[in-house]
Amino acid sequence: MGTVWVSGVCDPYQPLEARYKLTRQCLEILVKNDWPVVIQTRSPLVLRDLDIFRKKKNIKVGLTITTANDETRKIFEPYGPPIEERLKAIATLHQNGIRTYVMIAPILPEAGNLIPMLAGKIDRMNYYHADKIYKKYGWKEKNTYEYFETIGNKIENDCRKLGIECRSAYLRRRKRQRPNNDVYFFR
Repeated sequence: MGTVWVSGVCDPYQPLEARYKLTRQCLEILVKNDWPVVIQTRSPLVLRDLDIFRKKKNIKVGLTITTANDETRKIFEPYGPPIEERLKAIATLHQNGIRTYVMIAPILPEAGNLIPMLAGKIDRMNYYHADKIYKKYGWKEKNTYEYFETIGNKIENDCRKLGIECRSAYLRRRKRQRPNNDVYFFR
């Protein structure tokens, strides 16, 4: 039996969840059927379901925290819960015996200052999850700078051919000239 990840793409504890309780209903079904569950959210609303988490030992709950600075958080996540609320939520979960983790993604300015704030509140840190997946599925050769460079070039070229503006989320190591003659660097 695998593990159900709730949810790596869309936060399962968005504001409407307080009213509709869809995530809660799904968790009740998963727990009733003994499915291992990993939850990832930005929301302290996750505490509402503490009673469900206490029923099972195969549940892990993580909060995404991208920076230690709430002013930085407001720039990147203007509607996201404040950092302090997330820290309190992860601490409460951990104090209640729930296995906890924090996902730092993306890594924003002052993310390095999070670690002291998390001491005693988490069981593990997760900022390299993809490495395990690459290894598990035998994709080691696809987890290299050279591979990402090749794929990045292909994506850029394909976009250019189709007239689609394309900007990498990651810096590359080469220097390029923009059409407006501004120079920018990829790491």
